[in-house]
Amino acid sequence: MTEPQWLHGLVASSVRRPVPAALRPPVGRGRKAAVLLLFGTEAAHGPDVLLIQRSTRGRRHPGQPAFPGGGLEPGDGGPVGAALREAAEETGLDPAGVTVAGTLPELYLSHSDNRVTPVVGWWHTPCAVHPADPAEVAAVERVPVAELVDPANRFTLRHPRGGHAGPAFRVRGLLVWGFTAGVLDGALAGTGFERPWDRTRVEDLPPDVLGLAARS
Repeated sequence: MTEPQWLHGLVASSVRRPVPAALRPPVGRGRKAAVLLLFGTEAAHGPDVLLIQRSTRGRRHPGQPAFPGGGLEPGDGGPVGAALREAAEETGLDPAGVTVAGTLPELYLSHSDNRVTPVVGWWHTPCAVHPADPAEVAAVERVPVAELVDPANRFTLRHPRGGHAGPAFRVRGLLVWGFTAGVLDGALAGTGFERPWDRTRVEDLPPDVLGLAARS
């Protein structure tokens, strides 16, 4: 299946959107990493995006929903290779079923000192996916875009200790927040799927999620 035009529109529009100051990579710092922003489609619900929920026992961001991804390794050849390799290791994804549409601007995560490149992919030949590395991944979900853009599932999440406040989603039993929610927020706007939502609806980060976040 040929990748849709809106996917190329997302990649093209990303170069016109300024990276927020807090996410701009500093010169000479940060570990190179990549995540896979993988879109597909199913007849039952239309376009969707692949998310994982990290294990509460894992080393990286325990318990948090995320895109498949991780640090670059010498044999990856760059962010694209790293994103596809990590997705295969974490979900059992077959990279041969993915067409890479492009990459989004690199983003810096000061908490983990990572320079992350989101790789945009089209899942032209979907395969079964699952937590291929249970020590790191607790669940794998294909989340419909229609659920992500539903205003009832969107709100602003605030860290109760002050500082971070940003977009969040509550879908498929997942609380998607932080870096992943920020990338999704920009991607939904870039694809044209975004619907108006109440940005004044604010919730605090739940105590159980806050406790897991403190471990990462």
